[in-house]
Amino acid sequence: MRALTRRRVVASISTAILASLGLVGCSVGTASTGTEPDTSLTVGLLATPGNLDYTTTAGAAIPQALLYNVYEGLVKLDNDGTIMPLLAKSWTVSEDGLVYDFQLNKGVTFSDGSPFTAASVKFSLERVKDNWTANGPAYLDPIAQIEVVSDSQARITLSKPSNSWLFNMSGPVGSMFTESGIADLATDAVGTGPYTVSSFKKGDSLVLATNADYWGEAPYMSDVTLRYFTDATAQTNALLSGDISLISGISQFQLVDQFKSNADFQVLEGASTGEVTLSMNNAGAAFSDVRVRQAVMYAIDRQAVLDTANSGYGLLIGSMVPPTDPWYDASLADLYPYDPDKAIELLDQAGVSDLSVAFKIPNLPYAVAGAQVVKDQLDKVGITANVTVLEFPAVWLDEVFANHDYDMSLIMHSEPRDATSFAVPSYYAAYDSPEVIAKFAQADAADAATHVELMREATRTMTEEAAANWLYLQPAISLAEADLLGVPKNSPSLALDLSTIAR
Repeated sequence: MRALTRRRVVASISTAILASLGLVGCSVGTASTGTEPDTSLTVGLLATPGNLDYTTTAGAAIPQALLYNVYEGLVKLDNDGTIMPLLAKSWTVSEDGLVYDFQLNKGVTFSDGSPFTAASVKFSLERVKDNWTANGPAYLDPIAQIEVVSDSQARITLSKPSNSWLFNMSGPVGSMFTESGIADLATDAVGTGPYTVSSFKKGDSLVLATNADYWGEAPYMSDVTLRYFTDATAQTNALLSGDISLISGISQFQLVDQFKSNADFQVLEGASTGEVTLSMNNAGAAFSDVRVRQAVMYAIDRQAVLDTANSGYGLLIGSMVPPTDPWYDASLADLYPYDPDKAIELLDQAGVSDLSVAFKIPNLPYAVAGAQVVKDQLDKVGITANVTVLEFPAVWLDEVFANHDYDMSLIMHSEPRDATSFAVPSYYAAYDSPEVIAKFAQADAADAATHVELMREATRTMTEEAAANWLYLQPAISLAEADLLGVPKNSPSLALDLSTIAR
């Protein structure tokens, strides 16, 4: 009944819009023949999940599919990046910024029928420290204690004030689980969200079906199929032929223009948090010297990489900070101008010649295209980049991310506000700066103004020390059939929130 009501409301709103445009004779959702509205949706994506467990498997593909759709947290980010209530209907914060009291929505159940209560909050968040190995378990380090005040009230006490922890709670680490639903997270996802996983065929598709007992407003789409493509051209051809209805986050931007002049489709251009990064293994022999890393910075014409990989779509940023973050510093985009002579000079100062590096990249279109430009430009300064294309996510995550078996890679970091995780020495880039780590810690506990100032200082130091070469910010461009409503325009989080989409 809830789903039917929502569909009628959406249809009424859409009809009102059409009427305002003088199109009162047009129908929305239901054809004039009286047939049922199309409530099935097929979305074309490229990065495929290796499994369903984002507690132990890194990468954006799993939370893109499951976060907010199958798994929910106390809070979420709306499409503008604002923290909004979700399983918590409200919360209060003590004057010292240490104690958060969350009032929980009542009558919420997990898809296996288990009740969601404050005990679920305690269980879920306490699991992060000991059981999570991916997607930022350290984000919850500020939590000192979790108390069950009542079934509908959870109290979380921090060890120190933190500007970031509630924001981080909107991501994967804030997901709520039930004790009866964690036996096999890789194949069985049990959450409180509006959808459940109906089927999962690795490398092919993931099908979501409406959660009949969902506690909130039922989504318009009764079922959603996420189809995974290895080729962006095949992906766009599928949209043109009607096999899919939506491409969320197109990766080959030379394919966009054909849709701009086609009235059957809409092109949605928004903001993302995806920093396309030329990573260097700071702990490896090739790049342990900061002068060699800085040489790479000067050797790369980032605009040329952007033009080749993205047909010019995107933004040169120069740091691991997108413009949507308060501490974004636009000047860092110009800190290392393209200067091959300066690169050669720095290599000479470091006593490095005829350097050969293992350049391991994922088999993703932007990485393959961008890597060729990088290879050609490094050749000009005497660095030979031996490119190896690895299957993503499985092989790349194993060799590069987990085992640090690489010298250089090219990958997009999609996690919001992820500069702090990049600065952890055990991270795959192995960037080790006690000064930056200390400054991030000071920023997190500071007042709002000082927080921004210290974050800006720390991220500038990362760029100055060439922790990585942040090539450009990936734009969020989605292609959709013209009749789709509520398609998320921006990508402020890892989630592709399907609950807002209707026809």
